[in-house]
Amino acid sequence: MVFTKIPAPFLSLMRNNEYKLLKKIASLVVRVRYPKTPEAYRYYLRDTIVCKLIQKKYFVADYIRKRAYKNIDYRGEFANELQFALPHAYWHYKNGTLHSTSSFPGTKDLYFFSENHSEKHTERTNDGNYNFDLPRILYSQDYNIGKWLPVPLKDQYRNDVYQYEKPILIIANKYNTEWDGPPVSFFSIKLLDIMISQLKHQYQIIYNRPQAKDIVNDNSIIYELGETEWLKAKHPEVLHMSDLYTANKIKANHFNHFQLCVYANCAHFISIHGGTATLASYFGGKNLIYSKQGPEHYFKCYAKLYPQFSGAEIQHAKTEDEVVACITKMF
Repeated sequence: MVFTKIPAPFLSLMRNNEYKLLKKIASLVVRVRYPKTPEAYRYYLRDTIVCKLIQKKYFVADYIRKRAYKNIDYRGEFANELQFALPHAYWHYKNGTLHSTSSFPGTKDLYFFSENHSEKHTERTNDGNYNFDLPRILYSQDYNIGKWLPVPLKDQYRNDVYQYEKPILIIANKYNTEWDGPPVSFFSIKLLDIMISQLKHQYQIIYNRPQAKDIVNDNSIIYELGETEWLKAKHPEVLHMSDLYTANKIKANHFNHFQLCVYANCAHFISIHGGTATLASYFGGKNLIYSKQGPEHYFKCYAKLYPQFSGAEIQHAKTEDEVVACITKMF
């Protein structure tokens, strides 16, 4: 059957029916194989099975015919793009089967290997995470992922511009709505003071908390933490990613490109749950992730998935006290 000759509405209907059938089959498998899994997490297990089943229909195209056919169109959140869409695209590139990629403004340098990359989407959404043409979406019981390769962002963007007498340590913070509620995981001013006081003599600390103007909106509200002026007064040794970007000595194309260039010269990170922690895990070295809650805990993402991005040493802290204890051990 030649699918390209079928009118788009009918093709969409066929795919929706396919997904419905596969979800019913996968739900039955989950109930039999994972009876002790909490109900709230079972649909993640189901979605993993659906993704695996759908990948099987590309066997001939991926392993036998091997022509550049794959169009990867991603519309979801930043963390999931880094976790599943970007490594899947890189696998297809290395396999010789990548035709094109499409995502959001500021992503061209993430997909540096893609000859045909478009930045056509405008707002990241949760619905966009559910792209079952990827080998995984969101959380999974199985992170031994086929058709997935870590992208060598560090090798691609390492440079001689952002180098200092002391090794760089990046504190990557965020302070925005989570799960449609107030901020949950973030570095408070009190915790920042403890961390920086302990580490600034050994490292050149760079503080990074992107603002709404720097990134594509994902329906979360970024709040004002009030730490910027306090940091400059209390810890003037700390460099700020926003100030470095204003100077932009490396002539980066945009903020995301700039982050990649600075992160590529760093091997010590302290980061926050979500896209912040995922990006930091791409650059090797050590990454301490502060995450108070989330499905990542149940699925052990920080132990099973995050080290795969670059071989980085990942430590997960659930409380501020654990953050301080981990800093003493790691750095």
